[in-house]
Amino acid sequence: MRTRGSVITKAPGRYETVDIELDEPRQGEVLVRMVASGLCHSDDHIATGDIPVAVYPFCGGHEGAGVVEKVGPYTPGLKEGDHVVFSFLPGCGRCRWCASGMQNLCDLGAGLLTGARFDDPASYRMHTLDGRPVGQMCGISTFAEHTVVSLASAVKVDEDLPLDKVCLLGCGVGTGWGSAVNSAGVRPGDTVVVMGVGGIGINAVQGAAAAGASNVIAVDPVPFKREKALQLGATHAFADIGEATEVAKGFTNGQGADSVIVTVGVVKGEHVGQAFAATRKAGTVVVTGLGDITEVGIPVSIGELTLFQKRIQGSLFGQSSPSSDILRQAQMYRDGKLKLDELVTRTYTLDEVAQGYEDMHAGNNLRGVVVFD
Repeated sequence: MRTRGSVITKAPGRYETVDIELDEPRQGEVLVRMVASGLCHSDDHIATGDIPVAVYPFCGGHEGAGVVEKVGPYTPGLKEGDHVVFSFLPGCGRCRWCASGMQNLCDLGAGLLTGARFDDPASYRMHTLDGRPVGQMCGISTFAEHTVVSLASAVKVDEDLPLDKVCLLGCGVGTGWGSAVNSAGVRPGDTVVVMGVGGIGINAVQGAAAAGASNVIAVDPVPFKREKALQLGATHAFADIGEATEVAKGFTNGQGADSVIVTVGVVKGEHVGQAFAATRKAGTVVVTGLGDITEVGIPVSIGELTLFQKRIQGSLFGQSSPSSDILRQAQMYRDGKLKLDELVTRTYTLDEVAQGYEDMHAGNNLRGVVVFD
């Protein structure tokens, strides 16, 4: 079938909407009509070239939800009309990592940026009108009116849930929430610093508050984001990490924060070094944000790392297991214990994806959401 999608044709580049030919679903795949897609910073990293991809054009989007329109042959598990939230990280359920409860590290994730089917690196679901392959972001490409995905990437949700809100569970919410609850291991009474309060960091704030932290200190240079952080669980908010560090030390007899979560939009080594300096003995620095993935080097004291027994912890999708955690978070939203509506600052059409990222860079949005007709 023919559909429309927002693609990058080169990096650095700008998203533009084009016509795309879309394969019929094969065994183990479903065709989904998109309802909503979050504008996550990772797709902007594709546009800037911070995250290189294997093929251009490349159709973006990895945080979305929609309605199943067709199921591939011999494919049990989903049916036409089911509502699904996509997990940007697939879960095969069989590899060592899935079997160990670490679905976010599923071996299928090795194919996220190839643009091809996970099980066949020479096979693409999307094509230009003249037959050239179009890469599919994370195997899903939610910046498209229709998409075909593997069952490993789709989580069925209740039909009464608003897809334009729960689409955020496919990346930003679980990544931020899990960075606090899983990766940082926030405990009641902790002092936590969150560096960067965008679509990921605001959910780290929510997670730290829900885990019982006494002090949740948000750091962001944008006043609007600091204000939103205070509304969604932060106890303090500052423009500068230096000021936040001193306040954290004031709460901990000069020791520093129990954990610092780095969710800056474009992470550099200096950010990790600042977080390290703000952390107490035996504390944890969680690095969740992305930057230039080829960059090497973190300015930390090896002696302080060893003698103060500090830990620097990477966090992919907040160490979530999406097939269970997306459903858990959907129930928390239903129960009023997780805020989603408040995260959506503005909605866009598919043709406005590039504008959405301009607004993100201007600091105008916590999360922009593309809503499809």
